[in-house]
Amino acid sequence: MNEDDHADAATEAFVAHRNLLFTVAYEMLGSAADAEDVLQETWLRWAGVDLDTVENQRAYLVRITTRQALTRLRALGRRKESYVGSWLPEPLLTTPDVAEDVELADSVSMAMLLVLETLTPTERAVFVLREVFDLGYDEIAEAVDKSPAAVRQIAHRARAHVAARRPRGVVSPSETRDVLDAFQRATETGDLQGLLDILAPDVVLLGDGGGVKQAVLRPIVGADKVARLLAAGLGRVADAVSLRSAQVNGHPALVVRLNGELDTVVAVRIDDGLITGLYAVRNPEKLSHMGRETTLRR
Repeated sequence: MNEDDHADAATEAFVAHRNLLFTVAYEMLGSAADAEDVLQETWLRWAGVDLDTVENQRAYLVRITTRQALTRLRALGRRKESYVGSWLPEPLLTTPDVAEDVELADSVSMAMLLVLETLTPTERAVFVLREVFDLGYDEIAEAVDKSPAAVRQIAHRARAHVAARRPRGVVSPSETRDVLDAFQRATETGDLQGLLDILAPDVVLLGDGGGVKQAVLRPIVGADKVARLLAAGLGRVADAVSLRSAQVNGHPALVVRLNGELDTVVAVRIDDGLITGLYAVRNPEKLSHMGRETTLRR
């Protein structure tokens, strides 16, 4: 294979798997910006590979991406330690087909990404590759530089950890929309009782302003506290605020505009018909992928 043919073949393979590789990196990092950087690093390494020695291009590319994402995930952990306030995943405006793949939508939901944050980097990589992308233990072992036996143990431990913390049941898009519609009506009208009716008693509100925009610095817990904070906060800027539903991370979410400008993305976690988690992302650096739809693939 001459140099031009090699470059064409390498590019063709990378482009064919790009959406999959981005999804792997994003699920491991919770950051679209960092996932894009990982893809750049993956391409640079892939461009130098002798393709004649590669039996399975998809598996090879996933392996490179996983290794790069693991390195970045460890660095990201150090950055989060000095982050101002709560760190929330970067919301993505997703294509409609993401919601149709229930397992994929569940794995990229804001609630699940926050659960994945509680795993170690290696546990997260193993869980994502096994549970979301259904890779074999041998393939995962190569990607994370562990033995297949060790990977099985890590996968078992990670699965149990996630099972204890994930939302209690799969919530249909229509149920999420109904709850969000009720939430939107109550916040727009300042209906305190309406909010209390759809917030779970132990609801948690997290805000991410990144030290750039004003946001709650610590979790606000309890329906009464959350409802009063929302009613008071939105009441002060009611004339300038508009709320619209959008497909974010495979699920309906609310997009808040202030004087016509994108201000906040609010995702929810729903358990047993009530909102148990509210995730308000205001950090402008994390809203850059809300201007266009992102395609995710398994």
